[in-house]
Amino acid sequence: MNIFIYGLNFKARREDLIELFSPYGEVTSARIIINRDTHRSRGYGFVEMSSDEAGNAAIAALNGTEHMGRVINVAVANERPPKKEE
Repeated sequence: MNIFIYGLNFKARREDLIELFSPYGEVTSARIIINRDTHRSRGYGFVEMSSDEAGNAAIAALNGTEHMGRVINVAVANERPPKKEE
């Protein structure tokens, strides 16, 4: 299950997301989106969990909670639209 997290502290790192989500199941990947120009966090990211059960448990437990001094929002990520062919 792919999970979208926003409202992240700009100092949060990939390892912080792994540590936050690991109690709910296996984290297969985690990434924080970076601004290309400034190379700083944009305040959101994605976590992929090995099962829907683990993902749903993490969403239920973490949505609206405080992490690193900021309230985070956690939800199922939307499917990425296919790229347009030129």
